[in-house]
Amino acid sequence: MIPETQIPTKAFVVDAPGSPFILRDVILDEVRSNEVLVEMKYTGLCHTDIVVQQGAIPVGDYPAVLGHEGAGVVRRIGSAVKDKTLSEGDLVLLSFTSCNSCSACDEDRNGFCPNMTALNFGGARGMSAADSPIKSTSGQPLRGQFFGQSSMSKLAIVPDTSVVKASSSVTEDDLALLAPLGCGYLTGAGTVINVLKPKPTSRFAILGMGAVGLAALLAARAQGVENVIAVDIVDKKLELAKSLGASHTLNTKSVSSLNDGLRDLFSDGVDHILDTTGVVPLLESAVKSLGHEGTLAIVGVAPGGSSLSIDPLEFMINCKRIVGAIEGSSNPAKLIPQLINWYKQGKFPVDSLAKVYDSDSLEQALEDLHKGKVIKPIIKWGDL
Repeated sequence: MIPETQIPTKAFVVDAPGSPFILRDVILDEVRSNEVLVEMKYTGLCHTDIVVQQGAIPVGDYPAVLGHEGAGVVRRIGSAVKDKTLSEGDLVLLSFTSCNSCSACDEDRNGFCPNMTALNFGGARGMSAADSPIKSTSGQPLRGQFFGQSSMSKLAIVPDTSVVKASSSVTEDDLALLAPLGCGYLTGAGTVINVLKPKPTSRFAILGMGAVGLAALLAARAQGVENVIAVDIVDKKLELAKSLGASHTLNTKSVSSLNDGLRDLFSDGVDHILDTTGVVPLLESAVKSLGHEGTLAIVGVAPGGSSLSIDPLEFMINCKRIVGAIEGSSNPAKLIPQLINWYKQGKFPVDSLAKVYDSDSLEQALEDLHKGKVIKPIIKWGDL
């Protein structure tokens, strides 16, 4: 029996910006009334975890426990958790948290919640490190509930707003492939479903064939979009995109510009572009690639201080739009079940994107991700 007031576990801790992930013994405090104790079975590794680990997003304190693509088993439930169907032993997927009381959340656009940054980077309990649910064995507070989870931990205390109960058709083995639904896959698919909303006849280009871009490709194909152009600089990724249903592929190293390459395929330009790269010159060429009433959705983060040069007159005359999309402008409680259904129907084959690593192989997983050997590394916690 786990003591009610002190829960020992292990977690990957980042001591300071630029420090490595180190597996350590840590202590969790009690589960509050609106929280759930989850035993992680699998945790996807997201680019955002690495960016924060390196200190490139200066939000919150260190030492910290990161991770925000967790999937596991419910071990304890707070008395005021809203989902009354949730029981100990249920399989759950974890996603970002939101206030659930603003107009954006009321409209199921939780990714646009005005409290997103404070809640997900600072911690769902508040910005104070002293209020974190995680401490070192010596009693030092560790920044926790990153994106509501801090799922780079064997056990995690999670607010109920980050918990999505899996359907009865989902097995523990399925969680190995579905854990990234909480962020990477949700962001790509949600931006297609909720923001761009392409028609079957739309011309849709996706810049960057990482986890987010490929999830967007799968979502577009699941909705019957015929012309989906996969864009990258790595031929191996483009080959994978082609095997997953891309109608066209474009290696931007083979053309003078993205605009030239896309207009060679579609002389009138494309209707929608989703950018996952944050590369400013590519974005500027993307704007030129849009046809009349075309929309560019940006989910990639450009380096700090970058600015995008556009021609306002061209935008006005051609009715073009640029939109941002955070976490697919989605409500995870509704989108994740939809994506699971697609996966079960064979319409969202994310098994093609993932590789599972044991928890003692985290460094290898990070290296393989950096070298482009894997699209989505997933950590298996096992008996740790």
